[in-house]
Amino acid sequence: MPLHEAMEKESLNFNQLCTFESFEEVWNHYGYKNVFQDVIEREFSRIKGITYLDHAGTTLYPESLVREFYQDICTNVYGNPHSHNPSSRLTHDTVEHVRYRILQHFNTTPDEYSVIFTSGSTAALKLVAESFPWRPPTAAEPASQFCYLTDNHTSVVGIRGVTSALGVVSLPVSPEEIEARAKDVAQSEGSSCQTPHLFCYPAQSNFSGRKYPLGYVRGIQARQLYPACDSEGRWFVLLDAASFASCSPLDLQEHPADFVPFSFYKMFGFPTGLGALLVRNDTAALLRKTYFGGGTAAAYLTGDNYYVPAPNMASRFEDGTISFLDIIALNHSFDSLHTLTGGMDKIQLHTFGLTRYTYMLLSSLCHGNGQPVAQIYSHSEFENPSTQGAILNFNLMDCHGQMIGYSQVDKLASLFNIHVRTGCFCNTGACQLFLGITNQVAKSNLQAGHVCGDNIDLVDGRPTGSVRVSFGYMSTFQDCQNFLNFVADCFVEKPVKVDQDKLDRLKSNTSSKGSGQCLLTMLTNGKPDHIDERVQASTDPVVNQRGGKAITKDAKSHEKAQTLTNIYIYPIKSCAAFEVTDWPVGALGLLHDRGWMVVNGNRVCLNQKREPRLCLIHPQIYLPTNTLLLQASGMNTICVPLENHNEPHQSHRVCQNMVCGDRVETVDCGDEAASWLSEFLGQPCRLIRQSPDFSRDMKKGHEKEVSSTALSLVNEAQYLVVNRASVDLLQRHITSRQESSDDHQPLDTQKLISRFRANLVISGKEPFEEDDWSHLIIGNTHFQVAGRCGRCQMIGVDQSTGAKTKEPLLSLSAYRKGKVTFGVYLVHQSPEDSNSTLSVGSSVKSEMS
Repeated sequence: MPLHEAMEKESLNFNQLCTFESFEEVWNHYGYKNVFQDVIEREFSRIKGITYLDHAGTTLYPESLVREFYQDICTNVYGNPHSHNPSSRLTHDTVEHVRYRILQHFNTTPDEYSVIFTSGSTAALKLVAESFPWRPPTAAEPASQFCYLTDNHTSVVGIRGVTSALGVVSLPVSPEEIEARAKDVAQSEGSSCQTPHLFCYPAQSNFSGRKYPLGYVRGIQARQLYPACDSEGRWFVLLDAASFASCSPLDLQEHPADFVPFSFYKMFGFPTGLGALLVRNDTAALLRKTYFGGGTAAAYLTGDNYYVPAPNMASRFEDGTISFLDIIALNHSFDSLHTLTGGMDKIQLHTFGLTRYTYMLLSSLCHGNGQPVAQIYSHSEFENPSTQGAILNFNLMDCHGQMIGYSQVDKLASLFNIHVRTGCFCNTGACQLFLGITNQVAKSNLQAGHVCGDNIDLVDGRPTGSVRVSFGYMSTFQDCQNFLNFVADCFVEKPVKVDQDKLDRLKSNTSSKGSGQCLLTMLTNGKPDHIDERVQASTDPVVNQRGGKAITKDAKSHEKAQTLTNIYIYPIKSCAAFEVTDWPVGALGLLHDRGWMVVNGNRVCLNQKREPRLCLIHPQIYLPTNTLLLQASGMNTICVPLENHNEPHQSHRVCQNMVCGDRVETVDCGDEAASWLSEFLGQPCRLIRQSPDFSRDMKKGHEKEVSSTALSLVNEAQYLVVNRASVDLLQRHITSRQESSDDHQPLDTQKLISRFRANLVISGKEPFEEDDWSHLIIGNTHFQVAGRCGRCQMIGVDQSTGAKTKEPLLSLSAYRKGKVTFGVYLVHQSPEDSNSTLSVGSSVKSEMS
């Protein structure tokens, strides 16, 4: 059947497709909190009626940022930091604190990087150009090379203006050459050549939003990638983060570029006219500076050519008085960003989702005769936030396939109060590549009168530029909807049609190697398949070394009164449960329960309150092989040994972490697990386990007096128990609250049990009788009740999808009149109890207080 006939048959109403419900089908990371729309109305009321889609030019600032900054400078007296009076010291100390926050934002420290404030990323690039130790050719060594990706901003290519007069070789490199011309083996480190070379590339293209691999940093420095692999000498990397840093997290621990320029207005919207250059301290000593201004000299003489630079890196390169009030404003910029969004990882997911959805519909949109509406300029199909940023670049076409000039699109968009960007975006290389503009054509266009920034959008029917829409952390679905409806209303020959085959393919499009955070959201049924062939054997009934069995689909829970109906262990803190029918007991509780945890790049423990997708990671303990299996939808299963026998090793280093206010000693589980978790969660993560030599005692202050008890990485006590009768009662109460609403899916008992993440589920006789228990005997094992569990918002995370809801916390609070305790903690009553086995179906005897 011809394509246009198939489209006639299967096309859907465009307005029905362009709905928030259709957006949620393909992406579930929208906003940052349940009150996202309230935040937009409160913080960005000035853009009501405006569809702002030029965040790559500058993003918008929240009103609270300006208010807090105003309050700050109205309350405090900030003097020139070059003095020593109290107001000057306050400025100096505040600025130094901001430097630390900047480094922390990029996951690095003052020991590794220095922050040099500039007027923007262009000024930062100019500083590198003028201070890099370029070398002309000599009889003994070749000249320095200035190499740059052709998909670079004008301000990067402009470094060529400095180097050309110095005899330095300028080498443009196409994106395909970096890996295609790489060497299979590492280059010799024994070369005596010390000629410094500089390779510059953008972390994200400001033209297309393409994200280039951050791994290029180390690859160039190690001379494994082109062009470094073809030239001896020392290779340094300038990573242009101006576009990337606005919506994506950058970890300089993982990707230690030598120079990182960026502008703060692209990240925060305010202040403007302020940027920074991050310089690796190991590289800083090589930089040469000729001009010196106020504050940059330790000493100089007017009557003699004598000058000693300031010893501090920042002081040496920050000529004159820095823009200290703008720098102080950054304090509030960081506060606002984290308060409103929770961090760059969430911004990346939110903005990528909006961009991907807009791409899907725009690329599928067709005229009434079946001709596509848009020519999109991208190297990807927007499958993955690790390879594509929040930028969509395109030109529109009429029903005959002829290009519509970008200035016409811009003019009409302005009438609808839609703010877009048009032209070549100071990126001639990418513009030439995507639009097929040869060097000769570019010169001919100039002779025809076309220059950068004008409105000459077509020459001989061929476009000279394009249209760019870009999203920021405060962008909403309505922005997408307004833009798509604008295109459909103004540029599509009616009836509006959609290439349904393409749209369906894009909806199901996933990447097997990209960021795991996007894989979860593209599953159409919302129920990931956690088990692959490698894991299937471990889910069959297998007797383990201690006689335990893993539960299977055919295993039946015992529902007799006063029995143990379910056993769950949680090998990795805050990850999914592993249900078993019987399991050995250890000194810290169920064997290997909460023995591991996931930490982020700053070694902060991740839990479901911070990262609800942890519940989609399904760990399993397989005792016969002494391994921990990590499983998640879209990911290959990996095995982690339960114990590391090669400690200490760099990849298994001992470190310290905080758990519920306690400092615990942990052991890193290696790079394979770290890479797996980082890929799935979309942020630098590592898997760590409690050190076997470390002992952590239970805190004092529980409702009941208990003896000192050793704990794993649990929050409060060795075991958590819930009563099935209590769950049933709460489930009925939740159902009754939701009967009048069609927006809620019924929460059955088993799903509700999973929310409470208990170790043991008991079929008690009466609801909430457990509140009065003092002791418990399960089978032959004796337990002491340590107190009730005070429930937090974590029980609002759906353990099968990671979605957040307000239930069951609201119903629990309403039913219990504000008391949100549910379940009780247990500890072993005596040391002998830590050497037994618990089995589903065992009898349970309780003693009341």
